[in-house]
Amino acid sequence: MAELFGRAEHSVTHLEMRDTYGSNEPDFVAWLGGTSVEELERLGNMNAWVDLIRANVKRGVTFRRARIVSEPHSDYIAFEHAVSGYSNLAGGELVRWLPRPQAKDIPLPGCDFWQIDDGLICWVFQSGDGEPAGFEMSEKPGEVELCRLAFESVWQRAVDHTEYKPS
Repeated sequence: MAELFGRAEHSVTHLEMRDTYGSNEPDFVAWLGGTSVEELERLGNMNAWVDLIRANVKRGVTFRRARIVSEPHSDYIAFEHAVSGYSNLAGGELVRWLPRPQAKDIPLPGCDFWQIDDGLICWVFQSGDGEPAGFEMSEKPGEVELCRLAFESVWQRAVDHTEYKPS
């Protein structure tokens, strides 16, 4: 990701549309087992991510992450909301949440993506259980425009992380 983010001059956007990611991820497993958010933060498993984002924000790159989520939430989405303070916001990401019914009329791509400066797309693929299944880069104009429009539409409707209350 460092190389991808290093290409950004102004902005990085990330659209997440799944209700589970990496169900074997250690912090998630620990949280399900009763480990507090404070203890997870103390363990520092997200420090490298936070440092990467912070370094890019420091050089003037804006990071916006939008999450389209089902309600009631899956355990993973509840976990993401609980840890966003130390895993996303701490690095300088702006995070918004949009309940899935409010996205019903937005043309969306078939998978999550990162977009660099409203151009380069990094498509992110997951298996059915949310585990990583690869990625693909694209600069095809139609894909670039689809992602730009989809992200901006979601971003305009979504609620800031500090205002969103999980159900």
